Amino acid sequence: MKFIAKIFWNENERRIRSLWRLVLQIVLFIIIMLVLQYAVLLVTALVGLITDSITLEQLNVKEIKGVFRDFSLKHYDVPILVHEFVSIVLAIWLAGRILDKRQFANFGLHLNRNWWIDFGFGLFLGGFLISLVFLIELVAGWITITGVFVAEKPTTPFAISILYPLVTLVLVGIQEELTSRGYQLTNIAEGLNWKRIGPRGAIIGAALLSSIIFGLLHASNPHASAISTFSAFMGGIITALGFILTGELAIPIGLHITWNFFQANVFGLPVSGMEFSWATIFATEQSGPPLWVGDAFGPESGLLAIGAVVFGCLLIALWVRWRYGRVGLHTSIAEAPERSVQKPPV
Repeated sequence: MKFIAKIFWNENERRIRSLWRLVLQIVLFIIIMLVLQYAVLLVTALVGLITDSITLEQLNVKEIKGVFRDFSLKHYDVPILVHEFVSIVLAIWLAGRILDKRQFANFGLHLNRNWWIDFGFGLFLGGFLISLVFLIELVAGWITITGVFVAEKPTTPFAISILYPLVTLVLVGIQEELTSRGYQLTNIAEGLNWKRIGPRGAIIGAALLSSIIFGLLHASNPHASAISTFSAFMGGIITALGFILTGELAIPIGLHITWNFFQANVFGLPVSGMEFSWATIFATEQSGPPLWVGDAFGPESGLLAIGAVVFGCLLIALWVRWRYGRVGLHTSIAEAPERSVQKPPV
């Protein structure tokens, strides 16, 4: 019986083991998603009832789901991504407090001066790397600019049209890095931190595993291929590198935001197989060899983007060396928080 208990419970740390924390965090996310969804739809339906947009007879047990669905399509105009973002943040915050016994800031969100400086570097790096890919294609004649300041709805001012995708991609960058690097990488590293492996080996293993998961999550995207999946894996590696060398999510979040935004809304290219067509500074058409420039999945399915990611890893290491005087893994990522460790009696 004690052996079975040890599979789920770490007596020394007085908390559930890392594998089950990862599973339960996903369960928490799904539960919060459903609760928020039905809470919002319930409020929407009640507002419709009060304003006579819906009759009392429609609010019966059999038809309630259909009413919610109709109102979600006609009146519920908040993007689904905001729903996901709030659910992810709440799930990780709750999992951190209840399961991990870790403060939310310890997932890489110590928002001090150094954090914001590194965030600025991450923003620059993401834009710089994808711009480098664009310039190489332009010089090689593999890409053609067909328009400038193009908006999906010409009647809407361009500055307003591009604001929506910018906010959207900011949320995407935060939620994906908080999940994949902040929570998953941290818990995998703690789980792998055995005596024979040590914290450094555990962090390297966690970076690889979390990046594999990140790559596989993009394998189901439209137009995905073996190269695009490997490219997504490399995207996980470069953002993981920014996290494990600084202990913070500043560089990963900044890089993730501008890498996506510059692809979609500066250069008008697909991002991970999806078109972001609200507005773009340059409208472009690619005609180069797919092996190098990518295909319908976007530049991320081409060798140029993979090369840019490798170059970016070098730039991150140089930045950390210049800013902090050394390049090394933050072993605290693989260590249990102090308040979870049972101290021996004095």
